[in-house]
Amino acid sequence: MVRAGAVGTHLPASGLDIFGDLRKMNKRQLYYQVLNFAMIVSSALMIWKGLIVLTGSESPIVVVLSGSMEPAFHRGDLLFLTNFREDPIRAGEIVVFKVEGRDIPIVHRVIKVHEKFLPYVGMVTIIMNDYPKFKYALLAVMGAYVLLKRES
Repeated sequence: MVRAGAVGTHLPASGLDIFGDLRKMNKRQLYYQVLNFAMIVSSALMIWKGLIVLTGSESPIVVVLSGSMEPAFHRGDLLFLTNFREDPIRAGEIVVFKVEGRDIPIVHRVIKVHEKFLPYVGMVTIIMNDYPKFKYALLAVMGAYVLLKRES
């Protein structure tokens, strides 16, 4: 049975006086605490890097931030990601991708896979967003065509 107020939960009257506790330690205890903390941080980093290698994913564990994946996944759920490229993507699977300029990966469910559906058509939109002058030139050409084209 675990009771509240177990050993090691001493709180001074002034609240959490961490620096006062540090001043009371001798050098050996302080070095021990610093090394203990460094081992915990390095262990967590090694586990994270190991997961990156095992899963082939830049972010092996992500947290669901919105309710858009309900009822399968709720806000706060952890997702364990893999990046095995030999498996084809199928409808119903969960995919994760990163958008340039955003630190947080996007998680979505595949609704339908289009394998032979006008490849690279979306490049027009990408080019117009990357090169705004191209958008205006394309609009000018289309406008000139409409104005100069006569019905026969």
